[in-house]
Amino acid sequence: MSLNLETISGIGKATAESLRAAGIDSVQKLAKAKLEELLEIKGIGKSTAEKYIEIAKDLLDEAEVIEVGPEEVKSPISKETYPVEKKEKKPKTQKKEQKEDISVKKFEKLLKKQAECNIGLVGHVDHGKTTLVKSLTGDWTDRHSEEQERGISIKLGYSNATILYCPECDVYTTLHLIEKARKKGQPRYRCPDCQGQVEFKRNISFVDAPGHEILMATMLSGASLMDGACLLIAADEPCPQPQTREHLAALDIAGIENIIIIQNKIDAVSREDAIQNQKEIKKFVEGTVADEAPIIPISAVFGANIELIIKAFQDIIPTPAFDSEEDFQFLIARSFDVNKPGTEIDRLIGGVIGGSVLRGKITVGEEIEIRPGLKGKNEYEPIKSKVISISQGNNFLEEAKPGGLIGLGTKLDPALTKSDALIGQLVGKIGKLPTVRKDIELEVHLLDRVIGAEEMIKVHELKHGERLLMVVGTEKVAGVVSKILKDTYKIDLNPPVCVPDISIFAISRIINRRYRLIGYGIPVD
Repeated sequence: MSLNLETISGIGKATAESLRAAGIDSVQKLAKAKLEELLEIKGIGKSTAEKYIEIAKDLLDEAEVIEVGPEEVKSPISKETYPVEKKEKKPKTQKKEQKEDISVKKFEKLLKKQAECNIGLVGHVDHGKTTLVKSLTGDWTDRHSEEQERGISIKLGYSNATILYCPECDVYTTLHLIEKARKKGQPRYRCPDCQGQVEFKRNISFVDAPGHEILMATMLSGASLMDGACLLIAADEPCPQPQTREHLAALDIAGIENIIIIQNKIDAVSREDAIQNQKEIKKFVEGTVADEAPIIPISAVFGANIELIIKAFQDIIPTPAFDSEEDFQFLIARSFDVNKPGTEIDRLIGGVIGGSVLRGKITVGEEIEIRPGLKGKNEYEPIKSKVISISQGNNFLEEAKPGGLIGLGTKLDPALTKSDALIGQLVGKIGKLPTVRKDIELEVHLLDRVIGAEEMIKVHELKHGERLLMVVGTEKVAGVVSKILKDTYKIDLNPPVCVPDISIFAISRIINRRYRLIGYGIPVD
């Protein structure tokens, strides 16, 4: 079978052209390339370069080389010619190794399966959410320059992990952790302790929500994508902190009941202080949606008790049920222009939308519609396009269903998708999406006290003409109370929204110059 550079996961058309321009025009040359050569190519970092070289070497190892003399021969994985040395025949005793190679290939196919659920990480700012994701996956989700400069999460962060299990040691782990512990020359996908074959359990996605008070609306957007959540609470601060309260209330409003409480930074306090902090946590969650949630003490920096968290994922946050017959709906949480500045017009790639499938499924080649769409003179016009690729991390899929975070490559003009321009919009099959709403009638449930403020403030009823911040799905819109009815409120929305079938509107009002969560509303037909 002939393989080219684009065969390697993560190498698209533009990257392949850059590699060829640098003289690396085949899998063989990529496998033999030095790290320094790849780092000179614009857009390729150290970790990416190492991954490309490693995958290329694996492809060469798996390919069967034609056994001939030292003259030049055609390579079975490339159209190029290159010299090979005559190989000695393998002894019969190596049949067992060939069987093991086949099992490794089957295992690697499982690793490329779509993630089955989204797990959120929420909590007060600087309590270790992003650090925990890095410990589990190796990814630092604060990818934007401003996030790195300020040391806080600003946008929703995403990362994938593969959960593995060693039956001999009765321990759960992740692919990143066993690869990190694997020594040079040791076989892959083995338990670091007993060297036994690990079992594949499932792939999951993480949603890393920002903890800062001014980013509460972004956190609420992320809650709409979560199937379960980890509430992180630092052991070196009194519990609860303002956003610890607010985030727990947000999980309750979003209907997320599968919760794990993680007591982080136990390395920064004494044993007695850690025990006292855990008592504070138990008192704080008493009577809430997290009342019966386990409390797991960890150190995300040093990796202490990480395996207990992974086991809790399996025990407490199951894969949600899936009905393939439902109408497809996809909530946009990110949108990108993946083209580099200066790309030739004939080499431009269509815009990419990222988010989560809420229901139904989508396959490559199907037509889609995005609502509300683009603003015209008087109305919003739906956007229609075609799905040309489906990806999850570096894995490319033929179809996507609920579970994990998905990227849909489209034929959209990249100008429409750049800088997260389509966040909050809803994607579906043409003619199958709900009506776009300019106003909404809500059955409003207000909290007793304002959550997130330093002092406890009573929440008053909504007033006619009051301006609110509404978060529904991943969309943030301005709301104005236009009518106060007997049991409901009618609220004008700007801009209009296309909301999923089952939606809850989180309501915030300005208190002490900040939008604070004060309640939620359920749409009334």
